[in-house]
Amino acid sequence: MEIPAALAFVDLETTGTNPLTDRITEIGMVLMDGEQEESWSSLVNPGVEISPFIEQLTGISNAMVATAPTFAELADPLFARLQGRLFIAHNARFDYGFLKQEFARSGLRFQADTLCTVKLSRQLFPEHQKHNLDALMQRHGLTAPCRHRALADASLIHQFWQTLQAEPGPAAIAAAMKNQISQTRLPPHLEARAVEALPEAAGVYSFFGTDDQALHVGRAKNLRKQVFSHFTSPRNLRMHQEIRRLDWQECPGDIGARLLEDRLVKTLQPLHNRPRKSSSVLLTWRLDDLGEGRLKPCLVEAHAQDFTLDTPCYGLFKSPREALEILRALATEQGLCDTLLGLEQTAPGKPCCGITAKRCKGACIGRETPAQHSMRLIGALIRHKLQPWPYNGPALLREGDEAHLVDAWRYLGSIRDTSDLPSLLNTSRPAFDQDIYRLLVRQLGRFEPLKHPRAWADASVPR
Repeated sequence: MEIPAALAFVDLETTGTNPLTDRITEIGMVLMDGEQEESWSSLVNPGVEISPFIEQLTGISNAMVATAPTFAELADPLFARLQGRLFIAHNARFDYGFLKQEFARSGLRFQADTLCTVKLSRQLFPEHQKHNLDALMQRHGLTAPCRHRALADASLIHQFWQTLQAEPGPAAIAAAMKNQISQTRLPPHLEARAVEALPEAAGVYSFFGTDDQALHVGRAKNLRKQVFSHFTSPRNLRMHQEIRRLDWQECPGDIGARLLEDRLVKTLQPLHNRPRKSSSVLLTWRLDDLGEGRLKPCLVEAHAQDFTLDTPCYGLFKSPREALEILRALATEQGLCDTLLGLEQTAPGKPCCGITAKRCKGACIGRETPAQHSMRLIGALIRHKLQPWPYNGPALLREGDEAHLVDAWRYLGSIRDTSDLPSLLNTSRPAFDQDIYRLLVRQLGRFEPLKHPRAWADASVPR
């Protein structure tokens, strides 16, 4: 891969090590544009106290930052300086993570390819054990007026980079960088701006080709990383040439991403996804009570069932043939009666074919009561029992700042504001879907029953 011309050597001083709770106290950068170099640094008012330990380590005191600009005041010009540059830092995940978090607090989405000089040193000089900045200073003759100040440490990283240009040289650097930065070639018909805003967040993405034909739908914990992986893999060469448009949607977590991905795959039928058929003809066994302890399996459409505790269902089948094969297998295995199961019609008191074949225990001719037979039937079916829907109406499954609305295992939609509840509750309930059921049943303990669903549907509950 080629080494970019626009580089940013960055170092930060902070109040601690956690970008979610700690803050930046100083920023130092050396910027390169080909042969041109520029140094920039600024103290930052973190808005929180600097501990004595950090003050002793960095030499930055609360008094020094009291009149310094806040990060929010520096955010726009700093963002402009870093745009389009390879972000180079020692332990780059630390510095990049802090900057990304601070930019996010200022309403800016910062993204950059990063290069960690700790990893780079390990790759280029594997014979050495230590690769911290002090070790690099000693090993490569680097100098700094004061350690643990942002610009001084950024200059050390820049000096290390300059040293590498002579030995082992640009070719070795580029080869080592390949392990950290994937060389990305965008699809020839996809504009670069289409991927610039991709977030490093969970979500679902879709590729479209000529005539807006869906090519591929996928989910990712990191949308940016996953989408770019398609552009670097030789396995995706054919689709790479076909892509004309990219669409994506952030999700607060994996459940929402799975639900959205499943819906889009079934709706769009992308050419390069494994086909997923909407479960439009699913069947299930329901046990109907005929009285006197006799239960008879009745094959019904899963779409028509509410899966209540009072009416359990057993198995999901794509055809009557598949469902009957399972029931016949259970009859043979457990010695159940074909007549009582409805698999055969005989006159009352007459033996079923299972008696002749010596596989029926005789419920049809009075050797066991209907109640005894029903108990054995329930025991045989138990392995196929579907999880009943335990609520008297819809329930919410919360994930981050989003809530997924579900009723009788049907996914109704997701909301971020309760004002959207009435519209979801008033839409027609979708068909039962086997894939959605399997996903949601694993989250059963996390559901919250929706109180007063009828009132919500009428939009009359105060928010």
